[in-house]
Amino acid sequence: MPLLLPRPQSLPRGLTTAVLGAVLGAAFVAQAVAALVPHVLLLLVATTASLAVEGVLYRWQRGALTLFAKAHADVAVRHVLRDLLLVVGLLRLGEQDRETQYAPLAAGLLAFYAAHCAVQAVSVLVRRTRTLPVVTRNIDASALRLSPAPPVLLRRPGPRLLLFGLPATAGLTATAVTGDARCAAAGVALSLGCALAGLAALLLRLLPGRRPAGEQEVLDWFDAWLAEYRPTVGLYFSGGVSSAYQAGMWLEPLAALDARPVIILRERFMVARIATTDIPVVCLPKVSTLMRLEHSTLQVLLHPSNSGKTSQVLRIPTIKHAFVNHGESDKLSSCNPYAKAYDQVWVAGPAARERYALAEVGVEDKDVVEIGRPQLDAVRPYAGPPAGPYVTVLYAPTWEGWDGNPGNTSLIAAGENLVRALLADPGVRLLYKPHPLTGSVDPRAGAADRRIRDLIRSADRARSGPRPAPSAEPARSAAELDRLTAAECRPGADQAERMLVQSAPEPGRAQAVARLTAAWEEAYWAALPQWEHRVVTDARPSLYACFNVADLLISDVSSVISDFLASGKPYAVTNTSGLPERAFRAAFPTVAAATVLTPDAAGVPALLESVRHPEKDDLSEARAQLKLRLLGPADPPSQERFAAAVRALCAASREYRARMAGRHAAEVPGQRRVAAAAAGPARSEAPRGVSHARGRG
Repeated sequence: MPLLLPRPQSLPRGLTTAVLGAVLGAAFVAQAVAALVPHVLLLLVATTASLAVEGVLYRWQRGALTLFAKAHADVAVRHVLRDLLLVVGLLRLGEQDRETQYAPLAAGLLAFYAAHCAVQAVSVLVRRTRTLPVVTRNIDASALRLSPAPPVLLRRPGPRLLLFGLPATAGLTATAVTGDARCAAAGVALSLGCALAGLAALLLRLLPGRRPAGEQEVLDWFDAWLAEYRPTVGLYFSGGVSSAYQAGMWLEPLAALDARPVIILRERFMVARIATTDIPVVCLPKVSTLMRLEHSTLQVLLHPSNSGKTSQVLRIPTIKHAFVNHGESDKLSSCNPYAKAYDQVWVAGPAARERYALAEVGVEDKDVVEIGRPQLDAVRPYAGPPAGPYVTVLYAPTWEGWDGNPGNTSLIAAGENLVRALLADPGVRLLYKPHPLTGSVDPRAGAADRRIRDLIRSADRARSGPRPAPSAEPARSAAELDRLTAAECRPGADQAERMLVQSAPEPGRAQAVARLTAAWEEAYWAALPQWEHRVVTDARPSLYACFNVADLLISDVSSVISDFLASGKPYAVTNTSGLPERAFRAAFPTVAAATVLTPDAAGVPALLESVRHPEKDDLSEARAQLKLRLLGPADPPSQERFAAAVRALCAASREYRARMAGRHAAEVPGQRRVAAAAAGPARSEAPRGVSHARGRG
């Protein structure tokens, strides 16, 4: 009997979980009643219904499984209860002398569940042997005896129990209907056979010749790779799932350096989330492994963000650390007191230097280095007013932030008003690109984001006009990009398998990706009608690609403004801070060359008029001056200034090492022995690669 349930997407998540839980509970109650009465038809219907709900849970509502597990009603409990009620039903339906006949079935079920528990225990052991202390990408790791991961079914207890136990459940149900015990016996035997086969497959992976390299062997291999590759400059990153873009914006500038770069990560999941690059990627989850970098040739680490784990790598004195940030704005987070922990703070232009001085967070002016923004080389300069009948407006609000400041994002107080005002102009094509973290702190921002998307889709449905001729170029470029940038691993691959498959990138892959990305973006915009609005949330097209097609930016006080200024195009900032406009401009220097909009969006028509008619634009000269102040001079190019800063800090690191080597060489041997004795046994027992020198040079 099919289970008639609304698709989970048609109900709110909490209500869907409640409905499924109620149906599942009712099915178990009905199954218990049918087993005790007994009633064959009700037992069949209830068992089928409970299995159908299990399928819905694993297909669409995996979050509900966690809630059931917290209530001690996980899949094992549910499956055992379902089979137990079937056995009770068989005993109640059969005659007295058939209880002995069903005893082997009960024993077979017990054996199946014991085998299931054994499979789970061995799968944990296999997972531990495949969890290496170092995870890499773009590095040949074939020496570590890596192999493909076990099938996903053997690693996930819930789906495994459902699938392996399905023959037993189906056989018991068939016996309840037909009275033929052979159905149940065959089902139980098949389930037990599946479990034993899975157990054997996993046990084979624990044989000495089938295991990956052990921990010490992996660490020795990593030390040897460091000695052979001899990295000089690295990018250090630690963060959450949605923060990978912060590291991604520095990949191309890092790859363009005349150096031996490396990317150092701390979270295992982040290895797969870093964008396509030919740079070696190394994940060092443990502090003891991280400290092995102290004895490497690594001289400089660049930090695009602050995190709790940043303090761990700052303890390495032989490496110089520069905070490069992932964007600059007038927000307080752009002058975090944590910045004083770094050797240097690299900023785009004079405005950021002044910002640190005014913030008084402990960053000395001598440690601030202006390098520009090398990422902005991809942003095309202003080429005049819109050439066609439509003004392309990019609305890119920032997220709500951690501090609850109402001025952080315009989404809650002004977003819908802005979008309605823009959509009301028939000559506007709107691009909406929200921040990836929108709604992560304040649910109101997430709700406003969803309503804005609905407004844009409704406006698109009401529009019509000529469409460009169909082109296969976007699909072709996308397919080639996916081939070059995909993990090239099957969906069930674990980290060890990914290390094996992603060991060496194709020669020239990064350049090919850049070329194909540019071709895809050009084809993507060419394939869109000029009048069609667009919600942009995917990785492609990038924010800078949106800059290049936009005639106007509307945003909040964020790094988006600073980056957009590289184009010289008009921009507007929505004032939701509650400050008067004069105070708002004084508080946020990046607003100096912007049109300030109120939350009611009353100034949108005049703003659009100034974009269409540049002679009415009174802020063009102010934008040019602000661009110089925020981003620094155009000559020398930012990439050259970035490279010069890297070389200078590398030289400082080498000088520090030379001074330390000279001091150690000048020490009297007897004094060294006394110092070692004073340090006690803890010093001599320190793990390999962990230095006790924690001072900053």
